[in-house]
Amino acid sequence: MVGIIDYGVGNLFSLRSSLEAVGAEVFVSGDAAELARADRLVLPGVGAFEDAACKLRQTGMDKVVYAAAEQGKPLLGICLGMQMLFEESHEYGCHKGLGLLKGQVVAMEGMLPPVLKIPHIGWNSLQKQRESRILSEISEGDFVYFVHSFHAVGCEASLAATTQYGIPITAAVEQGNVMGCQFHPEKSGGVGLAILKTFSRM
Repeated sequence: MVGIIDYGVGNLFSLRSSLEAVGAEVFVSGDAAELARADRLVLPGVGAFEDAACKLRQTGMDKVVYAAAEQGKPLLGICLGMQMLFEESHEYGCHKGLGLLKGQVVAMEGMLPPVLKIPHIGWNSLQKQRESRILSEISEGDFVYFVHSFHAVGCEASLAATTQYGIPITAAVEQGNVMGCQFHPEKSGGVGLAILKTFSRM
C-alpha cells in the first residue's frame, strides 16, 4: 500500500494515476493515522521550498515523514519533495529541511553556461553513479522529465544518479529507505513508470 502525503502542495492526481497504472494500491491522505498504515510513502512537492516546508510542518506531515524514515518504510521524495529531504535550502533565504539526507539545495542560476535557460524544463538522460534499488529497472542514459530551478549539492553520500545540464545535476538520491527523484517520474513515460513500479514493490 502506497500512501501519498497530502499537505497542500503537489500534483497528486497524476502521481496517484501513475502508481495505479503500474498496479499499486495507492491512496492520498493528509491524515497521520491513515498514512501510518501505508507500507511506503511518497512526499510530492512543487513550488517554493519555504512555503512547502511550512505547510509540511503546520499540517504535522513532517512527523509522518520522520516516523516512516525511522521505521524503515520506503520513502520517496519527488521534485521539491526530494529537496525537502536535505538539511537546508538556499531558495530566497536559508530554510531548514527535514535533514534526512546530508546536503543543501542551491540555485542553478550563476552555475550554468549562460545559454542554458532556467528553470530547467525538459527531457534529460540519467547517468547512474552507483547501484540503487529505485533505479534498478532502468538503463544508463534513459530520459526523464525535469522542471526545476534549484538543485542539491553536497549529497555525495546518497547520490544515485546525475544528469547533465551544463554541469552535473543531482537527479536521484538513495540512502537506506530514503529516496528521491529531482525529476518527475509521473511525467517521464515508461521510464518513470518503471521507477514507480519498483518503488511500489519494495
